Amino acid sequence: MADNTLLDRLDGIESRFAEVSTLITDPAVIADMKRYVRLNKEYKELERLTGDTRRYRTLLDNIRESKELLETEHDEEIRAMAREQLDEAQNILPTLEEEIKIMLIPEDPEDARNAIVEIRGGTGGDEAALFAGDLFKMYQRYCESRGWQVSVTSFSEGAAGGFKEIVFAVTGDNVYGTLKYESGVHRVQRVPATETQGRVHTSAATVAVLPEAEPFDVEINEGEIKWDTFRSGGAGGQNVNKVESGVRLRYMWRNPVTGQTDEILIECTETRDQPKNKERALSRLRTYIYDREHQKYVDDIASRRKTLVSTGDRSAKIRTYNFPQGRITDHRINYTIYNLPAFLDGDIQDCIDHLIIAENAEKLNEAEL
Repeated sequence: MADNTLLDRLDGIESRFAEVSTLITDPAVIADMKRYVRLNKEYKELERLTGDTRRYRTLLDNIRESKELLETEHDEEIRAMAREQLDEAQNILPTLEEEIKIMLIPEDPEDARNAIVEIRGGTGGDEAALFAGDLFKMYQRYCESRGWQVSVTSFSEGAAGGFKEIVFAVTGDNVYGTLKYESGVHRVQRVPATETQGRVHTSAATVAVLPEAEPFDVEINEGEIKWDTFRSGGAGGQNVNKVESGVRLRYMWRNPVTGQTDEILIECTETRDQPKNKERALSRLRTYIYDREHQKYVDDIASRRKTLVSTGDRSAKIRTYNFPQGRITDHRINYTIYNLPAFLDGDIQDCIDHLIIAENAEKLNEAEL
């Protein structure tokens, strides 16, 4: 059962783990925040992989020793113990092999980050805005079930309810690595409340999930940022109407890929505290620039993939929510279930799990593991 190719790939794992363990205690490395964060992440990944590698080698040794005993030993009690050890090792080995193969797949370096999620109503007018509101509630409930924190940065309400656009940050463990599969066009088929003849309409909303940038990921000349303040609209009491707590950020940024200079405009009205709104607007600016600067990296991934599981292609239609049939269909993996109410209530983990499995299978095939 031993996989020589897998054993070859595991050579050097333990020595690299020892090397990284030493590096993260080096004062010179700790002073270089960018390098320290990268090495600390590698340490955590190698720690688990090293443990499983040692366990894998032990299982292979146990299988070899048990077979040798069964060939040479005549004592029935010892032979029975050898058979028991052989059966146990052979039952565990295939599962452990698959786990190790998955860990050997290079992870998306962005997966561990927090995320900025943007939902925008697309075709369908008021109905699209209502659907965008439904999607926000769905993600909000899902994040609550995961113990993640959701902070709305900005929003524009639809005339009949919902949102023309809503932007929110999600903070927690492995947020981007989980939510990145939601990027794309979500389509809804249902009878709008304003429809008098009971006809089913099709509307859409786009979801963009961006990895949140850290302060040291991008260089921003804060002296070139132009700030405006304004009174926030909407609910919030007298303070919202009397105090200029909303902030508007303008920044001229040169795109290193295209060479063009673009004006970035960001508004934040999340809190009644102007300094906090400024801080969150800066976070969105960093994420925006980081996303654009890494677009070539995202495009490279997309060009290598045969599917659209998580390419970041935000123009691709990924999922349909059919209300008359109570059906959810994810078009990337032909996943169909009939529990629409529960799904919109935040029960989306099974779909995400299937997307992760599909992507891992694709990666294993590419890596020839």
